Amino acid sequence: MKDKQFWIIGTAFIVIFLIYWVLGHPGFKSERIVMFVAIVGMVGTLIYYIRMAERGDSFFLRTIPGLKAVEEAVGRSTEMGKPVLYVPGIMDMDQVETVAGVIVLGHVAKMTARYETSLNVPVSRAIVMKAARESVRESYTLEGRPDLFHEDIVHYLTDDQFAFAAGVNGIMNREKPAACLYMGKFYAESLILAETGNSIGAIQIAGTASQSQIPFFVTACDYTLIGEEFFAASAYLSQKPELLGGVKGQDILKAGITITIILSVVLRLLHDFGWIGWDVLNFLTVQ
Repeated sequence: MKDKQFWIIGTAFIVIFLIYWVLGHPGFKSERIVMFVAIVGMVGTLIYYIRMAERGDSFFLRTIPGLKAVEEAVGRSTEMGKPVLYVPGIMDMDQVETVAGVIVLGHVAKMTARYETSLNVPVSRAIVMKAARESVRESYTLEGRPDLFHEDIVHYLTDDQFAFAAGVNGIMNREKPAACLYMGKFYAESLILAETGNSIGAIQIAGTASQSQIPFFVTACDYTLIGEEFFAASAYLSQKPELLGGVKGQDILKAGITITIILSVVLRLLHDFGWIGWDVLNFLTVQ
């Protein structure tokens, strides 16, 4: 309790000092005060909820249909005696979507280890191969089946975009996986992969935040994790405090922004009807 009080008081003093210093700085534009307060409030909200998660507070995350379908897909592969194909995007680990894809891969690997189902993970970056390989190794170990793990589960193909797509398509046509999962950063190869998976009759689940590729995945796949739903899925599966707190903090910020927009519309309507003057609106408007 004392640590919590110390954290709150210390943070308050730091914020007050920063505001006092910035407002008194000769280069500070006073007409940007609303923007400054908004930025400080957003950063403070994210930090607050991340700290709450680190303290062990639980946050509710709704069930995501695409994640429930993953178990169905692995189960189908097990029944048919066919492998599961998992593609964690084509970009490196400096992309947050790739990180989220590797996290979801760990969840899929646990199920394939539990059901003794073959898993095939082609990658296009050496660092992604190393990270994905360690994630799969850890999942197999946690499930008590380290004997089923071998390093060829995660294997490197090529850095070239369309050569990688051709290589993955070749794997699909040769091995005929019953489930194809695409989780990560994708570009023009997304439709090529999804169409090939569709042609072999595989159940397909995709997840990406690439706005230009979402329509292709929605069209060709059975389930699609769209945008922030994909990141929420990685937080839900990993249960890491920084991810859970970040998701909760972003939800609070979205609610706050939505309320601000509604209030702005109401104030504008009140002004148009002559119930409030421009002085009130000018005070609340960022120049």
